[in-house]
Amino acid sequence: MAVKVLVVDDSSFFRRRVSEIINQDPLMTVIDTAQNGREAVDKALQLRPDVITMDIEMPVLDGISAVREIMAKCPTPILMFSSLTHEGAKATLDALDAGALDFLPKKFEDIARDKDEAVKLLQQRVREIARKRFLMAAARPRVPEPLVRPALGAASARPLERQPEPVRAAAPASFKRSGKSYQLVAIGTSTGGPVALQNVLTKLPGDFPHPILLIQHMPATFTAAFAARLNGLCQIGVKEAEDGDVLRPGHAYLAPGGKQMLLEGRGPGARLRIIEGNDKVNYKPCVDITFASAAKIYGDKVLAIVLTGMGADGRDGARLLKEQGATIWAQDEASCVVYGMPQAVAKAGIASESLPLDRVAQRILVELGR
Repeated sequence: MAVKVLVVDDSSFFRRRVSEIINQDPLMTVIDTAQNGREAVDKALQLRPDVITMDIEMPVLDGISAVREIMAKCPTPILMFSSLTHEGAKATLDALDAGALDFLPKKFEDIARDKDEAVKLLQQRVREIARKRFLMAAARPRVPEPLVRPALGAASARPLERQPEPVRAAAPASFKRSGKSYQLVAIGTSTGGPVALQNVLTKLPGDFPHPILLIQHMPATFTAAFAARLNGLCQIGVKEAEDGDVLRPGHAYLAPGGKQMLLEGRGPGARLRIIEGNDKVNYKPCVDITFASAAKIYGDKVLAIVLTGMGADGRDGARLLKEQGATIWAQDEASCVVYGMPQAVAKAGIASESLPLDRVAQRILVELGR
């Protein structure tokens, strides 16, 4: 049975273009369109589509409000279209907070090198998030907003007030510490990653003992805003990584979009190198590249985790880490938006554990003896 798609946008040209692309795929069909958020909510309730593509800026009811209402009344996988601007980044992150699963730039030339590649990418994204429609009987729980959110223009800004220190729940009997020692935690993710990272990082205490590297597939204009948002929600510090940053315990460094994040030095003196990287590499940032760099610098002292994401980025880097004796975990299929990246690691026999998303933070703390 073909995946049923509802296309929502206030531009008749964009509705028509997206519909044409989706209908080119024999496994999908556009069952209707809507020109504002109110129509989107009404048609979602009436037609029960498998996937909705949604614009953010629309009259009557904006896309973010429409996502929130749809997720409350009839949870449906939603793909957002957004502009690659600072304000577009903020709005897209708000849409993901509201329950949307993924996003793409509205200008197709921003997502691919040519027209055919852009068409295939849009079709692939819709097909992938459609797999989640049967698991969305209820909207996912959201992480509470911070009391005071920092300005998005400064990725390293700290909020005026912090949430109370998270309560450290007792470790379940199934979680046992391996006894290994660590110096670095590294997390790679893609589709579904912003919400997944927020889920994990907000549960870590401010005195977390090691630095954390975050590699999230994300446009260059989005990573500063995303880092600032995480910084305002978390007890640990979070910033967009900069060239020359010295790694500090209790701080997470988000790889900047459009660049590669590497390591140099040793142990407590290790620094970050942020470089342009090779244009032949599909992902900027690339999980494989950062993981491989961590394997050279930290060897077996790395705890690496691969979360939800499309494709297989992270598998080769995780293999190099494992060869050095590092510990590799993967998110389990049921809790992933897209199981591609964790599945690639798990199927290759690299991951020693597969974990549901809501247990990842607790498992990290148990492993580190917290």
